[in-house]
Amino acid sequence: MNEKAVIAMSGGVDSSVAASLMLSQGYDCIGITLKLFSGGSRCCSLEDVNDARDVAYRLGMPHYVLNFIEDFKEDVIERFIKIYEEGGTPNPCIDCNRSIKFEKLLHRAKELEYGNIVTGHYARIEKDIASGRYLLKKAIDEKKDQSYVLYCLTQDQLEHTIFPLGAMTKTEVREIALQKDFINAKKHDSQDICFVPDGNYGGFMEQYTGRHYPEGDIIDLNGKVIGRHKGIVRYTIGQRRGLGVACNEPVYVARKDIRSNTVTMGPDASLYSKSLDAHGINLIACAAIEKPLRVKVKTRYLQKEQWAWAEQSAPDTIHVEFEEGQRAVTPGQAMVMYDGDIVVGGGTISS
Repeated sequence: MNEKAVIAMSGGVDSSVAASLMLSQGYDCIGITLKLFSGGSRCCSLEDVNDARDVAYRLGMPHYVLNFIEDFKEDVIERFIKIYEEGGTPNPCIDCNRSIKFEKLLHRAKELEYGNIVTGHYARIEKDIASGRYLLKKAIDEKKDQSYVLYCLTQDQLEHTIFPLGAMTKTEVREIALQKDFINAKKHDSQDICFVPDGNYGGFMEQYTGRHYPEGDIIDLNGKVIGRHKGIVRYTIGQRRGLGVACNEPVYVARKDIRSNTVTMGPDASLYSKSLDAHGINLIACAAIEKPLRVKVKTRYLQKEQWAWAEQSAPDTIHVEFEEGQRAVTPGQAMVMYDGDIVVGGGTISS
């Protein structure tokens, strides 16, 4: 076999094992670590680069670092800030996958005449013989499944992407890393947004932009002022902690109004809705949704899919009606549709 593959090596155990598996299958591989952010980030650190390089050296594979800092700034960080400033809650991991890992990296791989890119994501890709379309499917290890953050992949990207870990469990992956004596075999998985490792999104945005997000009123469902918020970008729908409001019952962020700079609090019951609209759609299993389609839908990464009817109301818009009310459906997050373990497609929640 003379097939070639670029391995996206983050310095973590998953991409390291993915590299080992591809080499064992006879692929001609090079490892590439993406430099995406500098300053206070858990990803792209010197430690991560060194870990990736160490594994590549152990595997006898060339390793390079590519600087995508400006692309990441424009396509991920600035979009992250824009969505928060518009009242939404962004998902920068999806934007990074869409714009950086599976667009710019694939483009670079093709320039190098390496026909495939390989990542350590937990998902599967199969070609449907009947339709000729490439399908994105859930990973075998449902606890690690990452198909939700990969719904944005196009047919061309799916054709040239390989996920070697899709049929494996995390336990099996760590066992391989230990057997290979990889330096990162016991390295913990990253959990937070890579460029905001302390979780203080508001503080990061103020420091990054130089803008101050002013305090404003916290109101109840009747419009009565019950407190003050510390800047509207610091709150998201469904949030309960850190509200600084004393009430007789638990309250949550129910709405945000950028124009009036108000945050509305309400009881848990006020968080439920039975429909949503999503834009920026990407369909994988089909070219278009010709008629209302019964699917299961996720509106958050860790949410269990919920039954719903999806209708393509415009070329770039999908309307979803849930069979039961869903809690804290949040603009800016992704809506992803499933047919069993197949990803039908998805989009960004707009309302």
